[in-house]
Amino acid sequence: MNDERLKNKLADFAKLWLAHDGLWFQAVENKYGIEVAIELDGVAWSKFSPIEAKRIMNRCGLKPGGGIDSLLKALPERLYGLLNKQEVLEADDKHAVFVMKTCRVQDARHKKNLKPFPCKEVGIIEYSEFAKTIDPRIQTKCLHCPPDKYNGQFWCKWEFSIA
Repeated sequence: MNDERLKNKLADFAKLWLAHDGLWFQAVENKYGIEVAIELDGVAWSKFSPIEAKRIMNRCGLKPGGGIDSLLKALPERLYGLLNKQEVLEADDKHAVFVMKTCRVQDARHKKNLKPFPCKEVGIIEYSEFAKTIDPRIQTKCLHCPPDKYNGQFWCKWEFSIA
């Protein structure tokens, strides 16, 4: 399989995973309401994020406790790294600021004139668990995430630091 075909296949797998995640969320939301769906989504992400981080670390040869450098190598390897445009705005060995410039979920809602999905609460769990699996010293802070208003440049902004 050539590189282009493999890349397309991986992107399709990521889209299927994201579609399943969204459909699961909608099913819970439709039956129990948005509050319960967000709560359960947080539980799922608290379990999934460490699994994803460990697999990425293994695949990329990253050692536990690798600090900000390892985190910045791991973030683009996440499943939605194939689907969303991400950027590191600033970084050194103790600090990094990361933005999600495009988000497949939020972009689709934006095109349909729907309110952004309020992902901040779950995002804090997701990014914190992912980062501390890479290195338990890493602290995660959300600087911007829906329901915060979309600024036209990025959907979410995260700060990672080591004291």
